[in-house]
Amino acid sequence: MDGAAAARATAAVPSIPRDDDGPVFREPWQAQAFAMALTLHERGLFTWSEWAAALADQIKRAQAAGDPDTGETYYRHWLATLEHLVGEKGVATTETLHRYRDAWDHAADRTPHGKPIELRPEDFAG
Repeated sequence: MDGAAAARATAAVPSIPRDDDGPVFREPWQAQAFAMALTLHERGLFTWSEWAAALADQIKRAQAAGDPDTGETYYRHWLATLEHLVGEKGVATTETLHRYRDAWDHAADRTPHGKPIELRPEDFAG
């Protein structure tokens, strides 16, 4: 992950969990979600102010639905925001996102623990 890009993101989006060295993640998927947002931003899909507003809206909706706002769900909101913006910008439809999520779930179910998950054509058949 580009350190300069990560620094710009943490400066632009104050809610990102961080320490003195930059963003912190509890699990690898959180870092991957962060990296996806960095990449999409760098490719011009959204500005950081647009991202921050969309993330804030997502968190408000989640809190209104009962999310306790303990910080444990922050990157789940991050993923939901990614899905929303990708759909809103016409990069992928909701159906495509669900198709890939389901394929990923199928691939993860058949993959032994500790092995890399690889998508195969049959993962999309289910």
